[in-house]
Amino acid sequence: MHKTPVKYLVIIESDGAMVAKLYDAQFKHENDIDAGSEEVAVMTRGLTPAKNGNDATWSKVLVGHGEAERRAAEIYTLDV
Repeated sequence: MHKTPVKYLVIIESDGAMVAKLYDAQFKHENDIDAGSEEVAVMTRGLTPAKNGNDATWSKVLVGHGEAERRAAEIYTLDV
């Protein structure tokens, strides 16, 4: 089975816990994982996050999150 590569990793608060949300290049949600996991640390090593979770694109993608959560979100663009 072919799996779409993950392009974006978003670390955001969800129900009081930090979650890492994975999206493909078309902003389709692929998976959620614990933001404190070693996997997240490896994927984000050496990358600088953007803080644009409340812009026009990401506010639509992160629609289930409040404005403060989106504003505080860390958005990483991964090498694919």
